[in-house]
Order: sequence, then structure tokens, then C-alpha cells
Amino acid sequence: MSLQPGDALTSHNFGLQIDGVMVEYLAEVNGLSIEQDVIEYNQVSAQGKAMVKKLPGVKKAGTCTVVRGMTQSASFNEWINESVNGQMDSARKNATIMMLDFQDNPVKRYNLRNAWCSKIDTSTVKAGEAAALTETVTITFEELVIE
Repeated sequence: MSLQPGDALTSHNFGLQIDGVMVEYLAEVNGLSIEQDVIEYNQVSAQGKAMVKKLPGVKKAGTCTVVRGMTQSASFNEWINESVNGQMDSARKNATIMMLDFQDNPVKRYNLRNAWCSKIDTSTVKAGEAAALTETVTITFEELVIE
């Protein structure tokens, strides 16, 4: 069943593509935001009244985090290593976070331009613990385009 008018997307149905390749075993995406400076412009009208105008300013780069199961995903691990090792010519990639409908069709896309991994945190490793290991990866990007 696809979305009907007035239906909202669900938070559990999403995907992440890196240069067009879907990343497997993704558990969470958070902190995705877009921000822009606001320019306040004061002027006087022809009638002599003070007016305040607000104009859009410079777009800011951003970050988001993804939580994924610790796997042997060669493509994702390679991307992390390229970023950490400063190989920015190959580390900067275009990534897309896709929101999917009930039939797994993309409905909304957040395109991250020139994205790369700036931080990685692993979950706690503890003897006797029965839990999945995860990695939390901070992705920084230069531009966010919403489709």
C-alpha cells in the first residue's frame, strides 16, 4: 500500500545511498538539519518609516549521524578509512538519505553533497554481554538538497 493523501511517512522505513549504492544494516539516522544565516536589513520607506527586512544569508554546511550494525561492509569501511586517512579526493562522496513508503518506494530524498566521515564511535564491548555491536558515524557535508 502506498501513501494516501494525508498519510505521514513512518520513521522505520528509510535508506542511505553512498554514490548510488545502498548501505545495508542501517539502524538509525539523526541530527539531519539545514541552516542558513539570516540578514537583518534596516531601511527607511519613502514615507520616512523605519522598516526591518530579513533576507536569506549564507547556507551552512552540516552534519548528521548514522548508526549501523558493525559488519564487514567493504564499501562503507573503505569510505570511513578514506575520510580518516585524509584521502579527500576519494572520500568526498554524494550521499542520499531516502524516506520510503510502505512499498519501499522513495518518497523524499535528502541529498548530501560532498559528504565524508568525520567521526566514528563504536558501541561498548563487554564480556558476557549479549548485544549487537554498532558503529555511530558522523557524516559532514557541504550542502543539503531536499527533493
